[in-house]
Amino acid sequence: MRYQRSSQLFAEAEKVIPGGVNSPVRAFKAVGGTPIFVERAKGAYLYDADGNRLIDYINSWGPMILGHAFEPVVQAVIEKAKLGTSFGMPTELETQIAALAVQMVPNVDKIRFVNSGTEACMSAVRLARGYTKRDKIIKFAGCYHGHSDSFLIQAGSGAVTFGSPNSPGVTAGTAKDTLLATYNDLTNVETLIKANPNEIAAIILEPVAGNMGCIPPQKDFLEGLRTLCTAHGILLIFDEVMTGFRLAKGGVQELFGIQADLVCFGKVIGGGLPVGAFAARNEIMDYLAPLGPVYQAGTLSGNPLAMAAGLAMLQTLNNDAAIFDRLAQKTAYLRAGIEKVLTANQVVFTTNSIGSMISVHFDANPVVDFQSAAKGDNATFKKFFHGLLQEGVYIAPSAYETWFITDALTYEDLDFTIAAVDKVSKTF
Repeated sequence: MRYQRSSQLFAEAEKVIPGGVNSPVRAFKAVGGTPIFVERAKGAYLYDADGNRLIDYINSWGPMILGHAFEPVVQAVIEKAKLGTSFGMPTELETQIAALAVQMVPNVDKIRFVNSGTEACMSAVRLARGYTKRDKIIKFAGCYHGHSDSFLIQAGSGAVTFGSPNSPGVTAGTAKDTLLATYNDLTNVETLIKANPNEIAAIILEPVAGNMGCIPPQKDFLEGLRTLCTAHGILLIFDEVMTGFRLAKGGVQELFGIQADLVCFGKVIGGGLPVGAFAARNEIMDYLAPLGPVYQAGTLSGNPLAMAAGLAMLQTLNNDAAIFDRLAQKTAYLRAGIEKVLTANQVVFTTNSIGSMISVHFDANPVVDFQSAAKGDNATFKKFFHGLLQEGVYIAPSAYETWFITDALTYEDLDFTIAAVDKVSKTF
């Protein structure tokens, strides 16, 4: 495939946009080469500026669960745009999507819409701190909750050491209130809690991790977190920006039968437009302004175009009883096919999947946390990424991202992808 036009567009973008992109992972820094510029998308396919067609496994990093340019979503946005794009005033549409979301998700009474997953997680943590009157939070290495200061923290030495900033611009004062834990390690979490008695407001995590590849929770991990939080007066926050309305109607809470205190949403809930949200029971949400003292606001929150897209998306998912089974079956089919050809070609690998999320790791050992994910062979991943790209298959340009399966994928697309993996892995 040729990417002459994409290369030209990237060179032009670098002159006026830092790094030529508006989100760092798009820059191909982890894999090398020039990012692909997209002109349009439909169903399971991307069409780039050079006219290449690519089978898409990132799906705008998750929202396009029904495929690109899904007709009910497109029509809802068009019709709403004719009536005005932003008002800064309440609309009935906001209540309609809120009521549907609360109906679909277990253990929530009210939901507040914002403009991104980052904003949702940031606001949920502020609400948890205000509600509990405590300052510290626990997050997990490898779980990404957006670029708010509290979340850009890496571990210091030792299990109970305060975090240190992972990005210039994050102050040491902010870092000291964020404690870093190991995903899937309950003992580690319990140690942090005991070392900081009555100081921790919340534990926030991706209940199924998607930012170190796809890493499901191990047996009893979520249950154990729920028990610890209840025992110590800590709020449990599920960041379901990726998994909400994707793994089940009610997300991970429904899938595993675990109740969180606060839940954050994004991606699918916006139907592909910029939307985030956070939700909880009445007693927690009523602590939020204008009812309570914890302040949060947004000029474009509840934007009518975004609400129209999100409502059309959620209505479709809510009315299609078989969709999550279909997605899981396609993911299982793809995983089995990839495992078969990689094994036949004597490639060292492991795979993880759950529902419509899947990842391939080039290491023989189980991947259960960030440390084990980091052991993957990045040189092999780079060959894998660029090889698939040449075959017309687009996966995330990072070894630390999950793939997202869309209902628009056909089994012919999956067979094409498996054949591409077979061809590429023969060159390792």
